[in-house]
Amino acid sequence: MKPAGATCYRKKRRQLFANPATSRMRDPKAIIRDSLVYAQEQRGRSWWKLSSTLAIVLLLAAIVVVAPTWLLRLPASIVLGLVLVRLFIIYHDYQHGTILKGSPTAAALMHCYGLLVLNPPSIWKRSHDHHHRNVGKLYGSSIGSYPLMTKAAWDKASRMERLRYTVQRHPVTIALGYVTIFLYGMCLRSFLVDYRKHYDSGLAIAAHAALITLLAIFAPMLMLFLVIVPMTVAGGMGAYLFYAQHNFPKAQVMVGQDWTYLGAALRSSSYIRMGPIMRWFTGNIGYHHVHHVNAKIPFYRLPEAMAGISELQTPGATSLSPREVWKCLRLRLWDTQLGCMTR
Repeated sequence: MKPAGATCYRKKRRQLFANPATSRMRDPKAIIRDSLVYAQEQRGRSWWKLSSTLAIVLLLAAIVVVAPTWLLRLPASIVLGLVLVRLFIIYHDYQHGTILKGSPTAAALMHCYGLLVLNPPSIWKRSHDHHHRNVGKLYGSSIGSYPLMTKAAWDKASRMERLRYTVQRHPVTIALGYVTIFLYGMCLRSFLVDYRKHYDSGLAIAAHAALITLLAIFAPMLMLFLVIVPMTVAGGMGAYLFYAQHNFPKAQVMVGQDWTYLGAALRSSSYIRMGPIMRWFTGNIGYHHVHHVNAKIPFYRLPEAMAGISELQTPGATSLSPREVWKCLRLRLWDTQLGCMTR
């Protein structure tokens, strides 16, 4: 008997991943070839996106510093956190080699940014590249992403295994991504595992600790509104976006020969509907299925690519509405019998 609310079945899953030769979807090579049209950086546009975003970050930081009351500092601090999300997407594209490749100035700026916001380049690039190669796989996709357990594995798991898994995917863990995902997961853990390979993780922790310590001694209010609040906002938003990009009601997970690069991009990666303001703050990362089709498409051309390639126009979608966020956060396990995410 199928549990109440189950809407995806193995038959539907087979249809979604049918062989391109016998389905309506064009040959994957043709779709990838079409995406190359949009995988062309517009250098001046890239520099404008980076420089204007940095200018806004500095302006908001200046407001936080000079504002006479916390009633002005707090909203500026929150907006600063959201702009840091946008700056992260620019950093993300740079790490993919999508924009500003070969620029020493961009390299210095992006390296400093990665250290300051607890995203050291070595661990971020290694884990994120692995993520792109393995997204949508039942096994091997947890590196650089949230772990995913099958219902059968959950039934057999020990109490400690269940607790560890629940904590890793818990909404509180996501909301506190500043500490749980970035400070601990990205920096401290990678440094302890291999401090030689990830020495920049140690540098990031040291720089962050030094900044907080100095501000705590000489300007505690600035520590709160210039570091803690913006990083909490940016960390929580970033952690949730990454979660919802691959953990949403219509997400599909594949095993063995079922997995294809294009199938994973189109059926295991979401399109997060947003208004123009949130699209700006999040650097169009809601067009995540397009990004997984071709990571060389600059973030500012993702909407253009979705509009220009018909196969990209019917993705599994979610949004940032409270109801849709709750739907995503409730998902815990992959049911191999039903072929869908379940609670």
